[in-house]
Amino acid sequence: MERVASIMYLYPGNQEEYKKRHDALWPEMKEALKAHGAANYSIFLDEKTDTLFAYVEVEDKAIYDKIAETEICQKWWKYMAPIMKSNPNNSPVALDLKEVFYLA
Repeated sequence: MERVASIMYLYPGNQEEYKKRHDALWPEMKEALKAHGAANYSIFLDEKTDTLFAYVEVEDKAIYDKIAETEICQKWWKYMAPIMKSNPNNSPVALDLKEVFYLA
C-alpha cells in the first residue's frame, strides 16, 4: 500500500457544510474510491485556517489517480466546488505532501 497525503482548502464559513456533505458521501462515490484502491481514507480539518489534511492508503497510485476520469468523481467535484478552492475543472486545489517519516 502507498500512503498518500495532501492539503486542500475550504472557503471560510464552510466547515460544517463540508463535514455534512462527507457524512452523507454518496454510495457511488464510496464505491468508486474503493474500486480505485482507496483504503483508510481520512480527512482532518484545521479549524483556524480552513485547511484540510487528507490521508489515504492506495494499492497503486496510478490506478487511484484514474478516479479523476470517472463521471461520479467529476460530479462530486462540481458539488464540492462552491465550498472549497477548486481548479477550473472543479477538482480541489490540492498540495501533495512528501512523506518524511513513517513508523510501522
